[in-house]
Amino acid sequence: MGYKEFDIKVPINIHENEIKQLIGSKTRFKKFTFTIVKKSLDARRKSNIFWQYRIGIVSDEIKGGEKPDIPSLIPDNKKRSKHILIVGTGPSGIFSALLLLQAGFKVTIIERGGKVEERKASIDKFEKTGLFDAANNYCFGEGGAGTFSDGKLTSRTKSITRERNYIFQQFIKAGAPDEIFYMTHPHLGSDNLFRITQNLRKELEEKGCHFHFNTRLEGLKTNGDKVLSVITSSGNIDADSFLIATGHSAFETYRMLMQNKVNFHIKNFALGFRAEHHQEIINIAQWGLPKIPGIKAAEYRLTAPQDLNSTVYSFCMCPGGIVVPAAAYAHTNIVNGMSNYSRDSQYANAAVVVSLNLEKYFGKTVSAIEALEWLEQLESKFFEFSHGFEAPAETISNFLNNGRNSKLPISSYPLGLKEADFNELLPEGLITPLKNGLKEFCSKIKGYDTGIILGLESKSSSPIQVERNPERLNSGYLNLYMVGEGSGWAGGIISSAADGLKAAQQILVT
Repeated sequence: MGYKEFDIKVPINIHENEIKQLIGSKTRFKKFTFTIVKKSLDARRKSNIFWQYRIGIVSDEIKGGEKPDIPSLIPDNKKRSKHILIVGTGPSGIFSALLLLQAGFKVTIIERGGKVEERKASIDKFEKTGLFDAANNYCFGEGGAGTFSDGKLTSRTKSITRERNYIFQQFIKAGAPDEIFYMTHPHLGSDNLFRITQNLRKELEEKGCHFHFNTRLEGLKTNGDKVLSVITSSGNIDADSFLIATGHSAFETYRMLMQNKVNFHIKNFALGFRAEHHQEIINIAQWGLPKIPGIKAAEYRLTAPQDLNSTVYSFCMCPGGIVVPAAAYAHTNIVNGMSNYSRDSQYANAAVVVSLNLEKYFGKTVSAIEALEWLEQLESKFFEFSHGFEAPAETISNFLNNGRNSKLPISSYPLGLKEADFNELLPEGLITPLKNGLKEFCSKIKGYDTGIILGLESKSSSPIQVERNPERLNSGYLNLYMVGEGSGWAGGIISSAADGLKAAQQILVT
């Protein structure tokens, strides 16, 4: 019995059940089993769009070769006396908890919001009434910000193969489709994530994890170089080690940690707005067709370098998705994007942001606390403009041509649009690069200028980064780990979960 991998082109109209027959005709093997190693859509030639498969075949007709093992994390399970306290139920918190429980630790998780069912009910109410829930919104609550997103599972980090495979395995066990292991750009969709988040919680509870929902982190009790306990809205909780996985929207947590001598510095981040189009425009630009049966929706990834230190780029593109009100606090107004697994909305949206270094922008040294204050003031400025959660919006053509009074089209955004002039809302130094970037995008995708921009998009990355030991990953104290997007060392579902797993592995050997 041997193993070999083959690359085959598969017509876009072929049914999954027909693939084995196609493989047999291509390889001339009579008896074999196969697995899909990789699958991607090749749309470089609009007249000949096809699926590109890499297939792993096991057959007696193949001489030599073994099916490769999938490296993953397998913790040594034994009874351990240490108690680990985790703050936050996003990817970083949940996956670190899972690995620690599998290794035999006692684990407690606190979450400022409610369970994902309660969170979804609050979001639904918010979008119908405009009544904001500070604990349960698109940023906070069980599952973290990624729960209500497109659920992209891509990461450019190359040193997390074992962690990535572990994450995929656990996601599939919790109900994710098997295809996430082989699709070139895998995604879960918010509807799947809602169910997966519930299933992960149930598994953690079955392994002995104790959850404390609607419980805010308020402070630390320390002694020398160690944290003794956390102060929460429900009382103090003692533990041996502490993982802070609150995400990068929890500004009051940042400030509390700084007051407790956990050091941060600023880092490059990105700001801009979200661009929305009719999905058919993107489909036609990418495929030459308004729709292709069996293929969900066309995507795009665009970059437009401005100089050596600045690039305008699209981020978190949500094909067949909607724009959502993603404010973390009641006095701020920001937007984000989400889509379900089917990606069947008539709209497409993506962040369009420009990279930003605040010290170069202001020409002076900027502290971490000053960076937070500046960003918070900008998010509040957009709220004050709308006097609420209507999204400031402008047509792309209007923004590029400094026009006035162009009629805004219907949008997927649920709380309404307010016509705005982004020349007045955005920081002055960002306007020119964003306009230049948009012009380049318009030259790359026909019809891009027909879209609208909605703002503010300020959560693509953290403006600050925690200072932590590069080997042990602890931050400020020997037993304190700040992980995930809130640490400034990760971004997105996969890299955040992997960051939490790496910290968990450090606890295993400490």
